Amino acid sequence: MNLTGTHINYYRLCPRKLWLFANNIQMEQTSDLVSDGKVIEEESYQQRSERYSQIEVFYEFNDVSLSGKIDFFDAKNKIIHETKRSNKVEEAHIWQVKFYLWLMKLNDIEAEKGIIEYPKMRETETVYLTDSDREYLEGTVLEIQNLILSEHCPPVINAKICKSCSYYDFCYSGEL
Repeated sequence: MNLTGTHINYYRLCPRKLWLFANNIQMEQTSDLVSDGKVIEEESYQQRSERYSQIEVFYEFNDVSLSGKIDFFDAKNKIIHETKRSNKVEEAHIWQVKFYLWLMKLNDIEAEKGIIEYPKMRETETVYLTDSDREYLEGTVLEIQNLILSEHCPPVINAKICKSCSYYDFCYSGEL
């Protein structure tokens, strides 16, 4: 099983979204919000491609392949940069970056902190990884593994964020 930063993000948002995504029911390709986010990521910091590099990191943890695709890593200052469209689900973004910081640590790559950038809002959020965060992530990996392997899709959460989710029509169609 491969677990990514996206899985961590979705787990924090909605177990149902995570289960659907992990079981290859993917709706992101039809979402205007996802497309908008990709454009923002590609166009907001074009000068970075000269100084910083996007990296992928991998680690085997308790028979689970962990991987992360970090938007930009400033190796000189040891900072992970993650670009997001908006801060509406900031807590999920924070845990995604903490997951990346943890992956870097597991690979003996020094990363002091992460910065989540919201270019449209001209805001940033600084993220650090604590010992308790690492413990939480270790447990979360096992919880996510169990959730993904479950034969049953979790129920709809009926939250405010559902209306902007790429799975909204799927979840509220009454089919499951």
